[in-house]
Amino acid sequence: MYELPGLKAATDAWWAGLAAAFRAEGLTEVPQELTRTDDAAALWSEPDLLFSQTCGYPLTHALAGRVTLLATPVYDCPGCEGGLYHSEILLRADDPAEGLADLRGRRAAVNAVDSQSGFSALRHAVAPLAEGGCFFAEVTRSGSHLASMALVAEGAADVCAIDCVTYHLARRGDPDLAACLRPLTRSATAPALPYITRRDIPAADLERLRAGLARACADPGLAETRAALAIKGVVVKPLSDYDLILQLEAEAVAAGYPDLA
Repeated sequence: MYELPGLKAATDAWWAGLAAAFRAEGLTEVPQELTRTDDAAALWSEPDLLFSQTCGYPLTHALAGRVTLLATPVYDCPGCEGGLYHSEILLRADDPAEGLADLRGRRAAVNAVDSQSGFSALRHAVAPLAEGGCFFAEVTRSGSHLASMALVAEGAADVCAIDCVTYHLARRGDPDLAACLRPLTRSATAPALPYITRRDIPAADLERLRAGLARACADPGLAETRAALAIKGVVVKPLSDYDLILQLEAEAVAAGYPDLA
C-alpha cells in the first residue's frame, strides 16, 4: 500500500525478510516474490491469500467477514503511535486558507471513494460545515494519493487528504512536490492500514504469521529496510478497533453529509 516511486526495492527486501521469518516459524508454502496487480480488491479475496495489506475502509466494508485481520503496522511517523494514523489535509503552499471553513466552494481531489484516508477522513472533517449535503464545488477522483497531491500542487484542485505515512514518504522521496504543499490540519485518527490473510486460515498458521511479523520487526538485518518504509513494528489489535472507521462514517452521515460533495 505504500510502494511509492523509489521504494520497490525496499518493498521487495521487506517481503524477502518476512518470507524468511514466516518459514522460520514453520510456514512452508511462502512465495519467493510478491504478487503485484492492478486489481488489489480481487487479490484480497483470493482463497489462498497468505499475506497482504489493505485499507481500513475496505476491511470494514467490502472485505467485512471475508478476510482475517492479521496485525496492524506501527509506522515511524508523527501520530502513528500504537498502530494509529491520520490524514494530513493539504493545500498549496501559498493558499491563504486558515481553516476548513475557508475551503467552502473549493475543489477537492480524492484518491478513491473506498479510501479511509483520502475520502472518508475528509468527509468526516468537513461534515459539520456542510450545508444541504454540499461543501465543495467539485470533487475529482485522482486514482492515488500522489496524483491528488500533484493536482493540488499544479492548481487543478485546492485540497486533498493524504495518509500521513504517504505524506511522510513523499516528503522524503519527492521533496519538490511536497514543497508545493502545506498541511492545513489533521483528520481524526483511525487504526492504521491492516495486514490481512485469508478468512479460513488455520489458527496455528495465523499465529505463525504473527510470530513471523514480530521476528522480522526485531531482525537487525532488516533495520535499514524497515527505516526505508518507515515501519517501526506491529501490534495485534482486535477487529473491533476498526469499528472506529464505521463510527466516523456514521457521524458524517448523521450530519447530513453521506458523500463528499
